[in-house]
Amino acid sequence: MPFIPPASSIPIRQAIASSLMALALAGCTMGPNFTKPAPSAPADWTSWRSGDASLHGAIGTDATLPADWWRAFNDPVLDELVRRGFAASPDLQTAALHVAQARVQRGSAAVQGLPQINASGQVSRQRQSEHGASTRLLNVVSSSSSGSDRDALVKLLSEPFTLYQTGLDASWELDLWGKVRRSLEAADAGVAQQAALLDHARLSLASDVARNYFDLRATQRKIALAREDITALKERTDLLSARTTGGINNHFDLERQRSELQGIEAQLPALLAQEAAQANQIALLLGERPGALGDLLKPVADAGKPALPDLALGLPSEIALCRPDIRAAEARLHSVTANIGVAKADMYPSIRLGGGFNLESYRAENLFDWASRAWSIGPSVSLPLFDGGRRKRVVQLRELEQKEAAVSYQQTVLQAWQEIDDALNGYTAEQQQNAMLAARLDSARAAFDLASARYRGGVITWLDVIDSQRTMLQASRDLADSNGRLATRYAALNKAIGNASESTAAKAN
Repeated sequence: MPFIPPASSIPIRQAIASSLMALALAGCTMGPNFTKPAPSAPADWTSWRSGDASLHGAIGTDATLPADWWRAFNDPVLDELVRRGFAASPDLQTAALHVAQARVQRGSAAVQGLPQINASGQVSRQRQSEHGASTRLLNVVSSSSSGSDRDALVKLLSEPFTLYQTGLDASWELDLWGKVRRSLEAADAGVAQQAALLDHARLSLASDVARNYFDLRATQRKIALAREDITALKERTDLLSARTTGGINNHFDLERQRSELQGIEAQLPALLAQEAAQANQIALLLGERPGALGDLLKPVADAGKPALPDLALGLPSEIALCRPDIRAAEARLHSVTANIGVAKADMYPSIRLGGGFNLESYRAENLFDWASRAWSIGPSVSLPLFDGGRRKRVVQLRELEQKEAAVSYQQTVLQAWQEIDDALNGYTAEQQQNAMLAARLDSARAAFDLASARYRGGVITWLDVIDSQRTMLQASRDLADSNGRLATRYAALNKAIGNASESTAAKAN
């Protein structure tokens, strides 16, 4: 415990002068100052690319993708799902609670530099020992008194009595070495980190909802096409059965056709189970029970290829600053840097200004008399002399944590650019494949129309028309899969560049 000299031994002016001198020294701040890192970024989108060089020209810098990128699909169901997710997602609620906790911790750090005032009150029934320290003192003081007088005085002192006490105590630890300021700086960085993580949760939610929604629509389209294919196969099987009965075809062709039909029919239950699982995954993201979104997610007519905007991502350096995980890593680096100053400040003396005003009386009616007052005022000094090297090791630990955070920041930046590069390559490659599959479907549709015309002219049989129809259905199925992947790639691209986080950051700040 620090030693507090009695108030009578310290003149009030001297105490005030010491306090003012301590205040003059309070501008010192221990530890390194945080320097905002500049994340590495390419000069343009033609650099740092591992994909086909012919795709570089498809990316512009005159604009950026909108934060509400999912609205580009003009799909009211998707818009409603994302809106519900932002309002009720358990992941977002958890991230928002983390922000609230960080704000509370910041408030707790802020009040460390304020004076602390406490009020107390006590009523106690006491009895002094007849053989205690006060009796020994009485023996020394009253050695010349008679034994009877002494015994009477001892008896009087040992009689039980009630003691009434109340008062106020105040203390204020001067922030000489910037411990409070560094603690507040670390807490502010903690709030910024949690706000960035909230942005990341919002970004991930929008991307996950869109991805699962597109997968669901692709599965529903597969189910519809499979049923059309089953219908065509059943018709072809019936025709082969009739031709086999008439001796035109053999049983081998018929059984092979039946086997193919059964194979397509066997795929349907798995597709239906996949549809239910994808709908349940969307419900989980929105905090809903399984089956709660059945009406909203019912199958719709095929919308074809999504109308997506051109790739105009803006400047690469701006993209690096938008990613919430990069902002979170930077805030963590800031926080651990400030904690070095907190640890170093603990190695230096601390000065606390304290004082108290109390009222004490063994009679209740005299408790608030001015004569019952007792007060004290004066500074106390705590000087760390020996702790086995604990404080020094804490400083070393904080410095190692800073180095770890710096490495983690660099890794986050590299991972961000890897994700951006992968997303760009995947999106542009899917665009090319989608165009090829669309051309294939056009050819298959033209072949089907031609086969239908030739059948009406008596040139070919109805079996040839059904085969042409099945080829067209397969091309439609492949294009539908590509359309779903293209939309998913678009969602992944927006997640990679850090979209859908701006509004959350504004609310968090």
